[in-house]
Amino acid sequence: MLLAIEQGNTNTLFAVHDGQTWIAQWRAATDSTRTADEYAVWLSQLLHMAGLQFSVLDACIISSVVPQSIFNLRNLARRYLHVEPLVIGENAELGIAVRIDKPSEAGADRLVNAIGAHIMYEGPLIVIDSGTATTFDVIGADGGFEGGVIAPGINLSMEALHAAAAKLPRVAIQKPQRVIGKDTVGAMQSGVFWGYIALIEGLISRIKSEWPQPLTVIATGGVASLFHGASLAIDHFDPDLTIRGLLEIHRRNSGGA
Repeated sequence: MLLAIEQGNTNTLFAVHDGQTWIAQWRAATDSTRTADEYAVWLSQLLHMAGLQFSVLDACIISSVVPQSIFNLRNLARRYLHVEPLVIGENAELGIAVRIDKPSEAGADRLVNAIGAHIMYEGPLIVIDSGTATTFDVIGADGGFEGGVIAPGINLSMEALHAAAAKLPRVAIQKPQRVIGKDTVGAMQSGVFWGYIALIEGLISRIKSEWPQPLTVIATGGVASLFHGASLAIDHFDPDLTIRGLLEIHRRNSGGA
């Protein structure tokens, strides 16, 4: 069985694939100081609750945008799974062209998303990943990574608004029933939510104006579901894009097994 680890700046996903389907998924807050042993204690309890144990895991793949955590995640695989993990950006062959000026700067999550999207959807694509940052990546018809846009994430923007303005409270992000807010909380929720819809639609429009072919738009990420049904500019919502990409990279590096 494969243990796939997808670490973002805010959350880390651990998922188990049995060769046919994903049989378990768990999330933890990302903590760059967490040791391999601490991960093992936490993960062993969740595996036990799912009727699993470390001994059934015979492969591991890691994607992380937190460089200081990779050492401990790699040690988790070596010490408790007794395998050498595939690490995106280090020893994993992706099998795609990275057509940007400095390919080494492409984030692991963006490249994994590119692969996960290309094997599922036809033609050139825009992949929007909503997390700590919101990224808009263009994927060529051949699966190549063509570059994109990085913007602040919606939660980050809301926290910045609360932190910088003394009288503005911390509020939950949700879709307001109307654009014009009738109180401070409603006005803030409208500004952030509909402001992000405008950001998404505006950047999609500008990206499409620079690309010579029609583009299909895929949204993924932890807060992408907030925008479901709020914009016709998004063609598909796909929460499994990243782990699908990790599974495909594992297959490409293990001879299709």
